[in-house]
Amino acid sequence: MCGIIGIVGQEPVSPRLYDGLTLLQHRGQDAAGIATCHDGRLVLRRGGGLVRDVFSASDIQRLEGRMGIAHVRYPTAGTSGQAESQPFYVNSPYGIVMGHNGNLTNSEVLQRELFESDLRHINTRSDSEVLLNVFAHELQDLNPSTHLTADMIFSTVAAVHRRCKGAYAVIGMIVGRGVFAFRDPLGIRPAVIGHRESATGTEYCIASESVALQGLGFTLLRDIAPGEAVYIDMEGNLHSEQCAQSPALSPCIFEYVYLARPDSIIDNISVYKSRLRMGETLARRILQERPDHDIDVVIPIPDTSRTSALEVAVNLGVKYREGFIKNRYIGRTFIMPGQQLRKKSVRQKLSPIDLEFNGKNVLLVDDSIVRGTTSGQIVQMARDAGANKVYMASAAPPVRYPNVYGIDMPAAEELIAHERTSEEIEKVIGADWLVYQELEDLIEAVRYDKHPIEHFETSCFSGDYITGDVDREYLESLEKQRSDNAKRLQNPADDLMVL
Repeated sequence: MCGIIGIVGQEPVSPRLYDGLTLLQHRGQDAAGIATCHDGRLVLRRGGGLVRDVFSASDIQRLEGRMGIAHVRYPTAGTSGQAESQPFYVNSPYGIVMGHNGNLTNSEVLQRELFESDLRHINTRSDSEVLLNVFAHELQDLNPSTHLTADMIFSTVAAVHRRCKGAYAVIGMIVGRGVFAFRDPLGIRPAVIGHRESATGTEYCIASESVALQGLGFTLLRDIAPGEAVYIDMEGNLHSEQCAQSPALSPCIFEYVYLARPDSIIDNISVYKSRLRMGETLARRILQERPDHDIDVVIPIPDTSRTSALEVAVNLGVKYREGFIKNRYIGRTFIMPGQQLRKKSVRQKLSPIDLEFNGKNVLLVDDSIVRGTTSGQIVQMARDAGANKVYMASAAPPVRYPNVYGIDMPAAEELIAHERTSEEIEKVIGADWLVYQELEDLIEAVRYDKHPIEHFETSCFSGDYITGDVDREYLESLEKQRSDNAKRLQNPADDLMVL
């Protein structure tokens, strides 16, 4: 899960790229980068940390040009920190920068091919750099002349689709030529395109979520289709083409549960409305499992669960109250690398309002329960605040399987629901009882009648890996590379680069 954005405009784009990254900050807190093109020259600034910490006012002034791309990183493949911040750059052909959201499941195979056959060297452990070099090699194979055409971009993306497996939403810039973007043939990760009219012509913006377009004054045109590529040249001409042989929309359902902002629309589905419906179906499940419940109050675990929790309270006919105050200066704990950092951050992030807990039977509603350690701490905080009984409900089903498509769930043993029943999880987190959403109900909540989607990517709940290339050997290798224990042993070098 990362955030990508690109703009081809009629005026300097770096201030808007910066603002766009702040609107996508929830998608990655580890690193950020902006690349622009001015008079045929690439200007790149990237580094570790939040957007506001990476870029100074002077950086934005130096990032000249009316065309550029930007990225916020959440580490899955590779290491955390500034060493692998994006966009990545290769100088041939033309000079290409690229940012990537997702994860390639055949990255190691591709890296060997790049070294042995394509004669390209990879400097990091990031699959994003692998993807960039695959793209660059395929474009180079077309024997490009000075004049770059949209058809050349589309032929290159078609070759990328044939070689790359996994999830990828990509945005890139070819120096002095234009900005391109594409989605994997299953559309697992989101990407949207918007436009706006200025006094001097049409401007285009591509981003991970529609909220970035709206915040920058662009009108949403549509989602980029699975397998589709779009190319916007320096003159502001928009080109698009389907580049995959058998595209089939299967978006990641966890985007709607947690990753995306509620004010975004992804693949024609309102994230906010899908979370409302999650609350409705979750309340129905609670009434089925606990028809004689004695819940006094429903309290959300802020922020992502608020929308669902409100609907749970309405449908159960009990009070909804804000029982935790969130420290806005602590980031999203789920996307922090390392369990110790997540664990430390929970009590810094949330403070209970004793009045809402004292002597009451409290139902805590969370968007999902992944590792469970933070859930246990929050349950204990509710008890320490005077709660009589503490119940818990999850708007998502049990997370039992690793995610391999760009979410930091690499090791099954780190997931609290792996090989545990709900009753066993209750005891681990210390809740009096626990209710999970059913997967069928979650799909029903997200699959809106007006915009039906036949299939969703649900692997972390179902264990069904839709790309068809994930086996036990791959999962074991992934765990060795990306588990919390493996990350503790990694020591990335600093990489604060300005080109």
